[in-house]
Amino acid sequence: MASPPHRKSDPSPSAPRRESASSEDPGQASPRRSSLLGPDFLDGQFLVAMPGMADERFARSVIYICAHSADGAMGIIVNKAASDISMPDLLVQLDVAPEADAIRLRERVGHMPVLMGGPVEGRRGFVLHTDDFHIQQSTLIIDDGICLTATVEILRAIASGEGPASAVLALGYAGWQAGQLESEIMANGWLNCPADPELIFNTDLDAKYERALRANGIDPAMLSMTAGRA
Repeated sequence: MASPPHRKSDPSPSAPRRESASSEDPGQASPRRSSLLGPDFLDGQFLVAMPGMADERFARSVIYICAHSADGAMGIIVNKAASDISMPDLLVQLDVAPEADAIRLRERVGHMPVLMGGPVEGRRGFVLHTDDFHIQQSTLIIDDGICLTATVEILRAIASGEGPASAVLALGYAGWQAGQLESEIMANGWLNCPADPELIFNTDLDAKYERALRANGIDPAMLSMTAGRA
């Protein structure tokens, strides 16, 4: 598991870049809150891929932005499943739970999707979850009761039934260097819009793209390649 991104008040980058993962913020109080420094930062919002998205890895993606600052951005794709892995199997593979508990795990967390969170650090796990659970110096409060934790302790809590009320596990993340996300939005690659917490944790991954658009008054059939924001 990886450390969550730094706060925006830190002089170091607040979000991982495409080619590297973030490092832990020493001495950070817990829980940590992602702060907005200006109206153009998109923490806690969705990015919805537009038809003109040039990168096939992000086609029809819905991304929840966990951190955004002048130094870059980091987010989790919430509507694409990781290939051929279930939450119970992953917990056993990571030695979070013994194989003997597989049946119990299927009953407890078998419904929880494992997401392909993005192309960066695809072997590392990031848990988006409700704010009824946090780990000291490890949990980042983002917005609207949504948190990010990237330590194995949260998986142990989930396996034992003591974790958050709602959670999704993502393998990897999407990252942008300074100015990169802004350029992609200006080039009409993304639509940014308010995030719906219920949609983040919904298990019907295939429906999330159209639901995210319709929630913001956009008919997917009428979606054009013209630029704009919701």
